[in-house]
Amino acid sequence: MSDTPCEELFQRLLALDHSRQEPWGPLHGVAVACYRLQHPASLAEGTHAFPLELLRTHVADGAGASRKLTERARRTNSHRVRRRENTTPAARADVPSGFAFTVAEVAVDGSFPAGGHPERVRSWARATLAAWSA
Repeated sequence: MSDTPCEELFQRLLALDHSRQEPWGPLHGVAVACYRLQHPASLAEGTHAFPLELLRTHVADGAGASRKLTERARRTNSHRVRRRENTTPAARADVPSGFAFTVAEVAVDGSFPAGGHPERVRSWARATLAAWSA
């Protein structure tokens, strides 16, 4: 596990995701959902429904199903629609804390190795759902 702060690790993962290469690119939506659900300052109040749905789909039906859901959401997302800025404080009562698996475990040594990456992301999704279900 890495001692690098979550935000820095997440930025490294995003760079890999944006390469659109296997195994990182196809799991971009799931990775973003996990990170946002584990970091309440990145969620505007009331915006956790889609990330939770995405993680449930990924865990239950696999990467192909979660990718389809992400693509559908991307097509319906309009950057022309002005969204309310997140002014919610980082600590909110509706957000769990203390996750069993985080971006640090996905990163392994900070490099997000390709071997086992999909399985680590699936574990991240499961842990995130478990915390939100508690």
